[in-house]
Amino acid sequence: MASPASHVSFLPPILTFCGAAVIAVPMFRFIGLSAVLGYLAAGIAIGPSGLSLVEDPGTIATVAELGVVLLLFIIGLELKLSHLWSMKRDIFGLGFAQMAVTGLCLGGASLTIGFGFRAAFVIGVALALSATAIALQMLGERKDLQTPYGQRSFAILLFQDLSVVPVLAILPLLASGTAVEDNSMLDRLSAAGEAIAAIGAVILVGRYGLNPFFRILARTGSREVMTASALLVVLGAALLMQEAGLSMAMGAFLAGLLLAESNFRHQLEADIEPFRGMLLGLFFMSVGMSIDLGLVRQQWVLLTLAAPAVIVGKTILTTILSRLFGATWREGLRSGTLLCTAGEFAFVLLPVATGAGLMAQAEAQSVTALAAITMLLGPIFSTLVEKALLARPERSTGPGVEDLLGQEGDLSSRVLVIGFGRFGQIVNQVLLAQDIDATVIDNNVERVRDAARFGLKIYYGDGTRLDVLRAAGAEKAEMICVCTDEPDTIEKIAEIIHENFPNARSFVRAYDRIHAVKLLKIGIDYQLRETFESAIVFGRSALEELGIDAETALGAAQDVRKRDIARLFLQKEIGASFGAELVVGAKIAPEPLTSPTGKAKALSPETRDILGEGAL
Repeated sequence: MASPASHVSFLPPILTFCGAAVIAVPMFRFIGLSAVLGYLAAGIAIGPSGLSLVEDPGTIATVAELGVVLLLFIIGLELKLSHLWSMKRDIFGLGFAQMAVTGLCLGGASLTIGFGFRAAFVIGVALALSATAIALQMLGERKDLQTPYGQRSFAILLFQDLSVVPVLAILPLLASGTAVEDNSMLDRLSAAGEAIAAIGAVILVGRYGLNPFFRILARTGSREVMTASALLVVLGAALLMQEAGLSMAMGAFLAGLLLAESNFRHQLEADIEPFRGMLLGLFFMSVGMSIDLGLVRQQWVLLTLAAPAVIVGKTILTTILSRLFGATWREGLRSGTLLCTAGEFAFVLLPVATGAGLMAQAEAQSVTALAAITMLLGPIFSTLVEKALLARPERSTGPGVEDLLGQEGDLSSRVLVIGFGRFGQIVNQVLLAQDIDATVIDNNVERVRDAARFGLKIYYGDGTRLDVLRAAGAEKAEMICVCTDEPDTIEKIAEIIHENFPNARSFVRAYDRIHAVKLLKIGIDYQLRETFESAIVFGRSALEELGIDAETALGAAQDVRKRDIARLFLQKEIGASFGAELVVGAKIAPEPLTSPTGKAKALSPETRDILGEGAL
């Protein structure tokens, strides 16, 4: 029988990671620095060079890498193939230029200080790569991913991720120094074929299989199943790419890209987000734990000079290259500071190079420490530069802003409509009549299909979840219309909107008068009882049919409307009974807006019993 202690042996490291993050991240955020720095500092503190609470950082490295995988999946979800194709100049032009020029400069500097040619090549490439996780995390914190400099930075990072595979293929050739033999070439061709087949499989499944798959699961109404299926898709694509010799992160990115047009996009993003944040934080802590403070003390002079040189040098080169590709100096500098660190793949390339004999173990350890230090200092440098730039506002919008607005228009809408039932469909009809395209959220598969006939942007998702609302563009929406039919659900959504999206005007469907008063107390901008206006129109038409002229009937309807609204706001402020109806269990009783001319008459025994009139 297993010892009871064996069942809880995994708890101490988990508690250590959680405790370190809970202490360090809020401290760094409180002083205005990135959460990334908090995770890195926490990793140093609990790692072998700190308190030694976790002896072997490698034990969490594999799990931590999943954070980067999930991050790339979410980035893929936020893009479209057409948008990616429009970025080809930045990806293959600016991305290649940054990689080549930075690698040559850093490799040349390595040759100058005494490294061999092969080692200098590895160092140049390893340090030219940038930290995708850090850069995208900081862009997310600033909400700048869709800005011109954010898009250029992402294009460079994407090219760097694509370049890792050919770089890994080149290293064995450098080690041999000769042309490969026939059988080796066949092996490489076979590996390339496997990689192409894996990409093709992901594309086919993503294009034709995932939407029907998620549609079937959505009918179950189980949120847990949808979450499990989202993880299955991401990790399955990542594993397939890894088995084919490609990057797990690229597999996840491709899966996300193929689902970017899916109706289930926002729900998937919301389901993955908690796992992404947690595992990405673990990845940053693993980087912090990899910093060998003993080695840093031994080579402090070299590292003290090299780390700032790499950070400043990469910033200058990226700034100049971005300017040559159409960015302003301000945008180029912001991209440069984001990409000034070494990247996660440096920790992959350096061990491979050491195993192939391209550089000594001691040299690799020094470069690894240098890469980790740049990942620690880079975010500080970027934050300081960003604060300095924000203190000096840009005088003009600069080039690219029009493009940005077009991109944001593709990704979000002016109006977000929650619910596409009877009420929501009519609301959208009115909006479409004035060419206002709305984004619709609904968790009913059939209504999602109905909305497709309207040509709307509609996504399967739960509108009561804050993460779904954010993913659907609530922070950018001018107006949020709540058109669902469950009073409790409506109130919950109204509270979330009021607390989290104050810049959006809230138009909310109310069930009845009591519900309307509750919504007004929450602080929504406009409410309408679902049957109120139809009853007003119904009554006006009845008057006209009874011989009342149209103008008089319209006046009567307007008078009732004004009196009702006045009473509604009075009940909101002080209550019809000066607050008595707000007691738990009390109800607001319907009251006539015009004084009746006579007493009510009961026309049946049952009615007389109800009214308490007794027998006649």
